[in-house]
Amino acid sequence: MNRNLLGHILPAILIFGLLTASCRKDNNKTTTSASPAARTFSSTHLQNYFTMLCTITKNTKGFYPPQAARAYAYVGIASYEAVRNGIAGAPSLSGQLNGLGVIPAALPDQTYNWGISSNAAVAQMMRYMFVSSTSTFNMNTVDSTETANLNELSSGVSQDVIERSVLYGKAVAAAVYASSQSDGGDKSYLNPFNLPYTLPVCPSCWVATNPAVPSPISPNWGTNRPLLPANVSDAVPVPPTDFSTDPGSAYYVNALAVYNQVKTGNTSDQVEIAKYWADDPFNTCTPAGHTFNIMIQLIKENNATLEKASVALAKLSIAENDAFIGCWKGKFQYNRIRLVSYIKKYIDASFATVIGTPAFPAYCSGHAYESGASSVIFTTMFTDGSGNYNLTDYSQTQYGFQPRQYTNFNQMALECANSRFYGGIHYNEDNLEGLKMGQEVGTNVNTLINWPTNLK
Repeated sequence: MNRNLLGHILPAILIFGLLTASCRKDNNKTTTSASPAARTFSSTHLQNYFTMLCTITKNTKGFYPPQAARAYAYVGIASYEAVRNGIAGAPSLSGQLNGLGVIPAALPDQTYNWGISSNAAVAQMMRYMFVSSTSTFNMNTVDSTETANLNELSSGVSQDVIERSVLYGKAVAAAVYASSQSDGGDKSYLNPFNLPYTLPVCPSCWVATNPAVPSPISPNWGTNRPLLPANVSDAVPVPPTDFSTDPGSAYYVNALAVYNQVKTGNTSDQVEIAKYWADDPFNTCTPAGHTFNIMIQLIKENNATLEKASVALAKLSIAENDAFIGCWKGKFQYNRIRLVSYIKKYIDASFATVIGTPAFPAYCSGHAYESGASSVIFTTMFTDGSGNYNLTDYSQTQYGFQPRQYTNFNQMALECANSRFYGGIHYNEDNLEGLKMGQEVGTNVNTLINWPTNLK
């Protein structure tokens, strides 16, 4: 084990034991101490950490879209748990999320600084998620950021409150990490292709589209433990159109529609849309990272306090994590051949897509799944339920793109889904069914978990 991480883990384990032994029996009740409420704290440090997550994800080997979504998820959960005692009526996610063990409650009648607790928990969780695989530079950046944040957040705070708050945040992170280790995805970045893996062989089965990547990414991801079981058991895509090479069949017609779109149908804006939402791993911070970057922008634009930001990020974390598990379950259940493989074999051997085809089966679209899920969370957190919001998305300017504008979160999610059609890498039903399933995941996160209300 990395020596630096060991130095962080052992104290957290000891703290966890001490806090668990002395905390209240009812872990779901909010503490009634004299601590200032979470809504009195800025969320700036949280915004900066999630921006940093994008950089670390992009630059860390093995973090493909599923692995990235999982890492973001546990950071978001730890962030919420570290401050939920400072949010009126906020229960723990322990007992609500599948497999999440007991999270230590804050000590009764003690004062905490929730900004400091949040800072400690998020930094610690980032170490847990990345330290075994990322660069020393990235981990040093986490360490220096944590120290700088602590210095700023500690102004005017007594030493005993500082120490208690730091220890609590680290204890929360240790508990969340302990639960994460049994979800099926722990250390998956070390073997993201689940090798050795035997490819199924049949006319309709996925085949490699790039000789450099002969195996699909994370074929076992759909067996991971979802945070909400209903997101996999109930959000089940309908079977795709039956495979056929007959030019008169629905399958062939669907493929031909994509072929024609790419060859002659795309406008310059549609080509730009395809590239804007491509979110290739290691060139960007993946689709989940793109979505979290949008969330951070929304948090900034709405001046969301630590209270609202923590809830918003926790909701999105759960939705993104489970969207990728549910999507991957369907992908490897149906094992649908990619369009580029089908079109080259049965329509036009010279066909070329607008953007690269990722190494996993087609049905459903992961982009559609995750954007559908996020659109529901954005709508709940930042609109009256209509989804109407005038957003100029600046998240991709870091990669040289011009900002894109939207008036509704559903419109944005649909554009993301359609981008895969314009790019020539997904049948339209991959996108539409993925969008529908993602929206169901987002709805489940909103309705099947007891969340605090009247957030600021």
